[in-house]
Parts: sequence; structure tokens; C-alpha cells
Amino acid sequence: MNTLLEVDGLTVRLPVAGELRTVLRDVSFSLDSGSTLGLVGESGSGKSMTVRTIARLLPDGADVRGGVRFDGAEVFDLRTDALRSYRAKDVAMIFQDARAHTNPVRTIGDFLTETMRTNDRMPKPAAHKRAQELLAEVGIGDPERRLRQFPHELSGGLLQRVMIAAAVAARPRLVLADEPTTALDVTTQAEVMAILGRMQREYGMAMLFITHDLELAGAVCDETIVLYAGQVMERQASVRLHQDPLHPYTAALVQARPEIDRRVDRLPAITGHPTTAYEAPDGCAFAPRCRFAEERCRAGVPPLLQIGPSGTRCVRMPGLRGQMVRQQHIGSPSNEEIPR
Repeated sequence: MNTLLEVDGLTVRLPVAGELRTVLRDVSFSLDSGSTLGLVGESGSGKSMTVRTIARLLPDGADVRGGVRFDGAEVFDLRTDALRSYRAKDVAMIFQDARAHTNPVRTIGDFLTETMRTNDRMPKPAAHKRAQELLAEVGIGDPERRLRQFPHELSGGLLQRVMIAAAVAARPRLVLADEPTTALDVTTQAEVMAILGRMQREYGMAMLFITHDLELAGAVCDETIVLYAGQVMERQASVRLHQDPLHPYTAALVQARPEIDRRVDRLPAITGHPTTAYEAPDGCAFAPRCRFAEERCRAGVPPLLQIGPSGTRCVRMPGLRGQMVRQQHIGSPSNEEIPR
């Protein structure tokens, strides 16, 4: 597959109370055309900030280091017309709270046709017809009536489908889905994810999918990245991430997940409290909460090592298998010694 998105050493600091605070630290990953990559982690780990940086939706005064390349072009070098085209045609975003991102005083029809009429110069009748087709594609019946309604007249599930329709209207090459199913019940969640999966296959779109749900990430994503305090802890194929976590933080998340076929009195919890990127100490951000942490874990931020076949040097370390793992844990107990 062709590499569509490359994020290289991304570090982001935002102005807060007169000072710059770090929200992302040296985040690197790539995404191939047509693939789905998951971003999981606790609240405040930098998931939403990562996709907002990719879409260049950062507030004024943000300090960005590193690179974001889309189809070989540096996103932060794009100027007015190129940036408008990038946001309008190449990349689309599905936000977590559909109600917060639709105008309550404008109809669904206005919301869906605005982009088509503005960016594509589509005549109003043609845009209206295309909006009807989009609603039908995402499983909304009686689209003519729905286009006349306002956001408050639609349920959460219907409104999220409208958001998906708006996102795929221009048939983007990359969809940034920021927890698009969080506020939905499980039945509606399954329907929405089925729609996203179908449209992704039909249009050949790549997707960067943010979720707190490890099970959902395992079902939807080809690979999953685990973030903590603005740092990448691990990246693996989603199925292997559940079966064979390579970082103590990932192992703790998997262990704390309830299972339908296993009854326990109390789920294990990760000791300590979640840390934001600007609060994180030097070295591995998870070290203060990690039972396997050593002095070298606190000395500096260790690099991610590629394990297994790759385009560069193949690194083999004892006791750990998979694609990417933090160097300070290579000498720590193997996967079999991390409690399940």
C-alpha cells in the first residue's frame, strides 16, 4: 500500500495562562491508503489533539515541532488555497459531539449543502439532490423530510449519521473520526460503525479512529497506537495488541477491561493518577505508575524500536515480540511475567 499520512516527531505546545504547555511529545506514525489506524488511551493522552494537529485546527499561538505529511506534502507548509483544498477535499473530520458541531438554527439541508455549494460551486438543486443521496447512503429514511428538520429534531444516532454524510460528501482520502460513537447506545454504535466501514471500503478512504473502547478498536482497526501523556507507548496489529501487549501500560489497560465470559469481584486498576503531557516527568511518562520501571526509565525518553521485518534494521530483543516497544522495557520482565 502507499503511505498516505506520515507524522514524524510531532511535538505540540499550546499557550495556557501565559505559558506554553506540552500536549504532544515526539509522536510518530504512518497510515497507508485504505487502512484504519486506531488511537487509544486515557482522557488527556493527546488523541484528539493529534487529529486536530493533522487537520491544522490548532489555536493561535500553538508551537508545533516535527512534521505532518499528507501524500508527501508538508501540511504546515500549505497556504490559503492549498490548505482550503486539503480540508475540503482530502481530509474530513467526524467529531465526537455531533450536536456541538451543527448549527442549531440552520436546517440539516443547509448543513449538508453548504460545503458543496461553496467549495464545489454546485447549483442549489444539484446540491439538494446530492444531500438526499448522502442521507440515503447512511441509512436515513425519508431524506426529503430530514433535510427540512433542525438538529434538535433528530436523535443522537441520526445526527451522527448526518455528520458522517457531511464528512464523506467530498469523498475524502482520509477520515479523522474522533470518538464518533461515544454518546450512542451499543446498537446504534454498531450501525454507525457498519456504515463507516462500508463507506470506507466503497470510497477507498483511510481512517484514523479515536476511541476509549479497546474492543471496538480491535474490531475496527488494522493497527492500534496506545498514547499516554502525549507519548506513543506502543503500536501493534489490533488483534495482537489484545493477545500480546508489549508495554506495561497496554498490559494494564487490557487487564482492567471487563470480559463477558469472566467474572471477577474487582477489576485491577492502574495505580497512581493519569498524567497530562505537560505534567509528565522526564523519561517515560508512565514510569511513576509502572511496576517494572527502572532508573533508566526516568533518565530520558527512550526511542521506539522496530521489531520484526521492516525497511530498516531489524532489532531483536529477548522476551518481547511485535512491532514497536519502548526500549526501557526491553530488559524488563517478558510478556509472560506481566500479570493477566
